[in-house]
Amino acid sequence: MYSLDTSFFMDWQARYYPLDLFVGLEHRIEHLIDHGECRAVELVREELNAVGTPDLRAWTAKHKSLFVSPSSVVQLDAAAIQSAYPDLMDPKGLQDSADAYVIALAKSAGGIVVSQETSADEKHRPTQSYYIADVCRSLGVPCVNLLGMMRREKWAF
Repeated sequence: MYSLDTSFFMDWQARYYPLDLFVGLEHRIEHLIDHGECRAVELVREELNAVGTPDLRAWTAKHKSLFVSPSSVVQLDAAAIQSAYPDLMDPKGLQDSADAYVIALAKSAGGIVVSQETSADEKHRPTQSYYIADVCRSLGVPCVNLLGMMRREKWAF
């Protein structure tokens, strides 16, 4: 099961692979969603509603089954992750960040995080000590980006 981060959606639809040009990619992702192989926590939808394009918000509204409320296990894991990695949460954010929940969802399901974030080591001037990729590595949770997910699924276009 893939646990999808907000950055996955932003890079997929709003930046690099727009739906009008990459129809086949949309169908393959929808296939994963329909078969329960992709999930995102509700906080991701909230972030997308706040920062996503109108097209992306419309797409997420059509795919309500993708978004899940965090179970008690995911909530406990997310709280532990936020406590252990306080820099994961944006200090300027006014609400809970989805990051710890994205990781906790994958961890609880034995899944894989899909995020476009890179680790702090890969950034020229990181503003945080660690990002999703860093925390995943530390916790032993697999983490890939969209291209990595395409390769895992053996998609060719």
